[in-house]
Amino acid sequence: MTRKLLLGAALAAVTTAASAQDGEPIKIGVLHSLSGTMAISETTLKDTVLMMVEQQNEKGGVLGRPLEAVVVDPASDWPLFAEKARELLTVSEVDVIFGGWTSVSRKSVLPVIEELNGLMFYPVQYEGEESSKNVIYTGAAPNQQAIPAVDYMRDELGVEKWALLGTDYVYPRTTNNILDAYLKDNGTAEEDIFVNYTPFGHSDWSKIVADVVALGADGKKVGVVSTINGDANVGFYKELAAAGVSADDIPVMAFSVGEEELSGLDTANLVGHLAAWNYFQTAESPENEEFVATWKEFIGDDARVTNDPMEATMIGFNAWVAAVEEAGTTDVDPVLDAIVGVTVPNLTGGTAEVLPNHHLTKPVLIGEIREDGQFDIVSQTDPVPGDAWTDFLPESAVLDADWPGKQCGMYNTQTETCVQVQSNY
Repeated sequence: MTRKLLLGAALAAVTTAASAQDGEPIKIGVLHSLSGTMAISETTLKDTVLMMVEQQNEKGGVLGRPLEAVVVDPASDWPLFAEKARELLTVSEVDVIFGGWTSVSRKSVLPVIEELNGLMFYPVQYEGEESSKNVIYTGAAPNQQAIPAVDYMRDELGVEKWALLGTDYVYPRTTNNILDAYLKDNGTAEEDIFVNYTPFGHSDWSKIVADVVALGADGKKVGVVSTINGDANVGFYKELAAAGVSADDIPVMAFSVGEEELSGLDTANLVGHLAAWNYFQTAESPENEEFVATWKEFIGDDARVTNDPMEATMIGFNAWVAAVEEAGTTDVDPVLDAIVGVTVPNLTGGTAEVLPNHHLTKPVLIGEIREDGQFDIVSQTDPVPGDAWTDFLPESAVLDADWPGKQCGMYNTQTETCVQVQSNY
C-alpha cells in the first residue's frame, strides 16, 4: 500500500472514530429506591425519568447523542444512597443524576456529589435550609408549600389553634420549627400550638387524636398541619373518623399525601381534608392533559396517576436538557453556568425558572381530597420563588444563596462572607 493510501486510511479511521464518539450515549443516573419502604413512591419517579429519556431520544437525543438511563436501587437504605451515587459517578460515569426522596437520602448523597463534582436533581418538597452547588432543588421549599398552606387555613378556614403532627425525621422537624416561629411571629400564642412526632409506620393514634380534639375545648377552631409520612397516614385519618371528627370540624392540611399515596386506598375517611403541593393531576392545562395521557400510555395502565414529584422530575429533566444544549456540553460546571435563568413549562399553565439559589419558581396549590383519590383545586397562587433559607428562623434570615454571583450557597448578608461552600448541614 502506498504512503498516500495509508494516510487516507488513517484519516478515514480517525473520522469514523470521531463519528462513533459523537454518537456515544449520554448516561443519565437514576437513584431511586426500587425496594424497601420508599419503593411505593420512588419507583414512579424512576419510571418518569425513563419516560423522559424515551421522549428525548425520539426528539433526537441531546447534542445529537442518545440518552441512556443507568438505574440503581438504593433500597430505602440511606447510607446506600451515597454508595450508589459514587458508583453512578465513578463506575457508570453518568453525566447527571435524578434521584432521592427523603431528606436523609439527599443529605447522604451531598458529600459524594460535592467531592466528585456531580450534578443531582432532587424532585421532592423539603425543609429548605440548604443550597448545594451540585443540586438543583425542583421540589418546594417551605415558602412554596408550608407557609402558604398555613396562611390558607388561617385566612380561609378560620383556624386559630394548631396541631403540627409529623414523622420523626429531619423534614418534619425543620418544617415545624419554621412554622412554629412563623405562627408566633403572626400572633399565635405558644399554648395554641401543639407539636408531636411519631416514628415511621406509627399505628396507635388514639391518644394523639384525643389531644388534638382537646385543643378545641375552648371553642377556638383547630387545624392539623401534617408532615406524617407513609402508611402511618392511613391509621391517623381512620382514628380521626372513629373519633367523629370531620374535615369541617378539624381540617387536616397534609404536605406528604398526594395522588400516589391515595391511589388504591379507601378515601372515605379523607374526603374534604386538604393537601398543599405545586401540582395536582386535576390541573387544567394543555400541557397537563398531554403529560397525563403520555404517562398512562407509557406505563400501560389507565389507572396510574400523576403527582407533584413527577412534575418536578419532568421540569428538572427539561431544564437540564436546555442547559446542556446551551452549554454545548454535559460537563457539570458549564451546565450549572447555563442553567440559572432557564425557564421551562410547568403543568399548571405557567413556567418554572431556575433561580441563582438552585431552587425554582413554583405556584402553590391547595387541593381538597375527593372520593376518587383526586383533588379539587381550591386555591392557586402565581409562581413563588423558592427560598433556600427561611426568613422565619433568625439564624437563617441573614443567609442567602447565589451561585452565579457569589459562588456560595450559604452567604451571610450581614458579615458579607461565605459561611461555607461545601455542605456540612
